[in-house]
Amino acid sequence: MERAPATTAQPTPVSVLGLGAMGRQLARCLLAAGHPTTVWNRTPAKADALVARGALRARTAADAVAASPLVIVCVLDHEAVRRVLEPIGPTLTGKALVNLTSDTPGNNRGLAAWAAEHDIAYLSGAMLMPPTQLGSPEGTILYSGAHRAHTAHAATLKALAGRAPYLGPDAGTATAHEVAVLSLYYAGLAGMVHAFALAGGEGVPPQDLVPHLGAILAQFPSVAASMAEDIGTGRYSKDADVLAIHTSGLGHIVKASQDRGISTDVPATVKGLVDRAIAAGYGDCEFASVVEGMRG
Repeated sequence: MERAPATTAQPTPVSVLGLGAMGRQLARCLLAAGHPTTVWNRTPAKADALVARGALRARTAADAVAASPLVIVCVLDHEAVRRVLEPIGPTLTGKALVNLTSDTPGNNRGLAAWAAEHDIAYLSGAMLMPPTQLGSPEGTILYSGAHRAHTAHAATLKALAGRAPYLGPDAGTATAHEVAVLSLYYAGLAGMVHAFALAGGEGVPPQDLVPHLGAILAQFPSVAASMAEDIGTGRYSKDADVLAIHTSGLGHIVKASQDRGISTDVPATVKGLVDRAIAAGYGDCEFASVVEGMRG
């Protein structure tokens, strides 16, 4: 019996709009995975190294869009996205548009509404990693928005990050995860820098502090799981003067900082949040109850 010839799916052509640090790495990953890749940037010279690797340089953003069924935009901010996309909206009709620009949930919902007016399958993406992890199995990009776009281009999106989960039709959902995670990241960095400054003020070398910081950080996954459950239910474990103990400890950190002329912005802000929760009647509750004072 004659066999039908084997068919091999060809890599999807992709266009990348914006060649900053993230945009350039996105294009490199696509090229490495064999995707015909068209690139565009307001400063054409930023495409030189990619063209040397095999990318096609588009003269205009509209030309780049015309070259591929899948378009990825990764620029500085929301206003830059609007400036690039709005003049060429009709050329995107019928295509999939993935926005990997860091933004807010509200702005992504607005862009999704604009895309729907032009029959564009819009996906919002949130990159939870540095550029160096793009293309790796450990990398994570969250997506939400048009399910048909995620389904149609799942293999291509996997070339950008090994983990590429779809979180639902609301285009703001992926970014909601991103801003929440980044809130922890930046607050954590500020706390870490303050820790080094405070230790240094007492003559402790920063390298000596690292193992002890690691011991604290190792507790965070279990703490996060416990907090998530309590905040989700709104029921906080109680023990006499729990927040009072925290505000006392934070007071010691503030005083120690003052004694060495170190900024108290980080611990004083946290202490203010704890004190607000105590004033609201949560003094006998665990730290998770501080969230009640943060909500509008």
